[in-house]
Amino acid sequence: MVLSGAGLSTESGIPDYRGEEGSLRRHTPMTYGEFVGSEAGRQRYWARSHLGWRTIARAAPNAGHLAVAALRSRGYLSGVITQNVDGLHQATGTPGVVDLHGSLDRVICLDCRRTSSREDLDRRLRSANPGFDGAAGRINPDGDVELADEDVRGFHLVACAECESGVLKPDVVFFGENVPRARVDECYRLVDEATALLVLGSSLTVMSGLRFVRHAAKAGKPVLIVNHGETRGDKYADVRVDLPLGQALTDLVARVP
Repeated sequence: MVLSGAGLSTESGIPDYRGEEGSLRRHTPMTYGEFVGSEAGRQRYWARSHLGWRTIARAAPNAGHLAVAALRSRGYLSGVITQNVDGLHQATGTPGVVDLHGSLDRVICLDCRRTSSREDLDRRLRSANPGFDGAAGRINPDGDVELADEDVRGFHLVACAECESGVLKPDVVFFGENVPRARVDECYRLVDEATALLVLGSSLTVMSGLRFVRHAAKAGKPVLIVNHGETRGDKYADVRVDLPLGQALTDLVARVP
């Protein structure tokens, strides 16, 4: 099994949170509590995310994603669990990908719980905000951008198109929000069925990913970590490689039949 993190997508132009250039050094991501408890917080998030979505939607899989797809197609991988919300594994056609933290290409209504596509929301937000084109700064891993307060204040939100009043949220797990239990159980099952766990581009700082490394190690399964920089799971690793993901995985694919 592969467990992938933000470090796998940096070569596609999407930064990580915790690396040397990680966005947490400059940016405080939206929390679940602020999103559900503050209309101003939702306005700020959606204004910034509306601009950031353009970059996410244009991002293409890099050599690392393509290598994972190749390993999967050759039968070396039984599946992929990703902490990323960018959909780049799926863009390669890789089957059996579990979006541990959800995906930015979906939107969920917090009232009626219906989901819809981000493309539909993007069209509705464009219609509600004609001419909106703030001076966006650097994009962040959660899909939003740095944006001046004066650009945020004029941004108009839209409600759920189904129930016509519900609050819309990207179908991703915010900081302070729990991963759905059924999804966690599915990931544990996949790790249990695998013979080893290969971690790619994750610092494993948060427990949502680290728990699967601990679970594999406790079961005596080999844990292999490829990441540029130290990780919280290094002590559980049988093999630890500190290299850029794209080149390392491309080299790996070239070495196996």
